[in-house]
Amino acid sequence: MNIVKRPRRLRVNETIRSIVRETKINIEDLVYPLFVVEGENIKEEIKSMPDNYRFSIDKLLEEVKELQELGIKSILLFGIPEHKDECGSDAYDENGIIQKAVRAIKVNFPKMYVITDICMCEYTCHGHCGILTEDGYVDNDKTLEYLGKIAVSHALAGADMVAPSDMMDGRVGYMREALDKAGYVNVPIMAYSAKYSSAFYGPFRDAADSAPSFGDRKAYQMDPANINEAVREVELDIEEGADIVMVKPALPYLDVIRKVKDTFNIPIAAYNVSGEYSMIKMAVDNGLLNESAIMESLVSIKRAGADIIITYFAKYVAKEIRDK
Repeated sequence: MNIVKRPRRLRVNETIRSIVRETKINIEDLVYPLFVVEGENIKEEIKSMPDNYRFSIDKLLEEVKELQELGIKSILLFGIPEHKDECGSDAYDENGIIQKAVRAIKVNFPKMYVITDICMCEYTCHGHCGILTEDGYVDNDKTLEYLGKIAVSHALAGADMVAPSDMMDGRVGYMREALDKAGYVNVPIMAYSAKYSSAFYGPFRDAADSAPSFGDRKAYQMDPANINEAVREVELDIEEGADIVMVKPALPYLDVIRKVKDTFNIPIAAYNVSGEYSMIKMAVDNGLLNESAIMESLVSIKRAGADIIITYFAKYVAKEIRDK
């Protein structure tokens, strides 16, 4: 039998497999999320997210040093304040936890690219992502004023990029105008454009102490059943000035990532969220999955069309790349 076409010829060994490999993850593709808290000498492991920690600023600097040595160039910061109130005032305070953390990182590691999450849920006493009306509904337009103040305060502290995750209508345009008026025309916006109301955020809410005290976020985050709506949301954010758009979560929404990639000529980020991380990490730690499942899952996100992957596995991947 004469078999002319034998695809297995290109699978004979790792050398040829790596030569023809269509999708590769580079360290430059990765953004590592970090949680920062007030205090000193704090490195507290997050029980629902093994190998992830809440850091005080002094310990955060030690972590950033290690990340830089590993070749990780970008981080995404989330702050956990000591004080919470109805309007999340610590979020835009010049001495807020994020503002202090950004300044410290930029003094010690000026080449580290610092992205800051712009949302209010960690800072409000009710845990919702904006200003509430008397009947408990998030007031969209009033919230925009606060989001603009937060973005400007982060840029003033030295943030390289801001990332609004609140899902308020019009927030990208409002934020762009606020940044430009304050003189930060070169600070880009990475918009959480298609952010779904997902069950996969559970460990993050534990880590950031950001669970809503009542109700849920379905009135502003997207319905998991919808994909055309995601395209509309992305299009609106691009029109308002988003420089990068994001799909969140990643693994349950690979089809959305691909749809967005095929539709728009703009960098696409995907957030490999806490629930995705914890599922795979705990399955690996308990022998239910081989460790190779980590890279396989991230490759699927890149293959779907993501240019940037925000992942708690970034340190693991960087070490794997270094060791090979």
